[in-house]
Amino acid sequence: MKTNTINKEEIEKFSKISEEWWNPEGKFKPLHKFNPIRISYIKNNIIKALNIKNKKKPLEKVKILDIGCGGGLLSEPMCRLGADVVGVDASDKNIKVAKLHAKKNNLKIKYFCTSPESLKTKTKFDVILNMEIIEHVDNIDTFLKACSKLLKKNGIMFVATINKTLKSYLFAIVGAEYILRWLPIGTHDWEKFVKPSDLIKISENYKLCLDKIDGVKFNIVKNEWNLSSDKSVNYITQFKKN
Repeated sequence: MKTNTINKEEIEKFSKISEEWWNPEGKFKPLHKFNPIRISYIKNNIIKALNIKNKKKPLEKVKILDIGCGGGLLSEPMCRLGADVVGVDASDKNIKVAKLHAKKNNLKIKYFCTSPESLKTKTKFDVILNMEIIEHVDNIDTFLKACSKLLKKNGIMFVATINKTLKSYLFAIVGAEYILRWLPIGTHDWEKFVKPSDLIKISENYKLCLDKIDGVKFNIVKNEWNLSSDKSVNYITQFKKN
């Protein structure tokens, strides 16, 4: 089995546009639009799963590992909610952007240029975020095995990705990249999309059991993303480690 999950082509692709991370009208505009639903989903489900009562800083002392953190679009809101955040990304340029932005905003986030299987830490995390990253890695099996090792018993892992369906090809690639130009052409490779059944099956090999799965859909009228029962394109999952 391949022991390295880094796909150099994918890293290069995102490194080239790394200076755009914090521009809400730039190349990562779709991700900025997507962020509110991701933040509320993660926050609400952590509160529920860990039975948290602190209203002011609900994620205080919760240890979160944000894998494929990019410029820190999720790491920063998690930190503001009180979490102890570590962000990792295989792109050095992304990490530099993330560090600089966190420093500007006086946020204490530990960022490392690495992948989960190469992260040197004794910490076992309460929560692992794999948001829009799994479709960009090499060898999902190795990737999830490494994630499970970093997660403490009864810890939770979130995975948001794109289903491998004809609809996802039409919407996420033809529509989003070629017609609407929401994303740079070549952002996604349909062959690397993951069916929920495959994700669940691989995860189970590493003591990661599915807690919940939801579809995520873009509402053109409201110009926002919402949770949906339709998982045929974007979906988000929550796993618990046994």
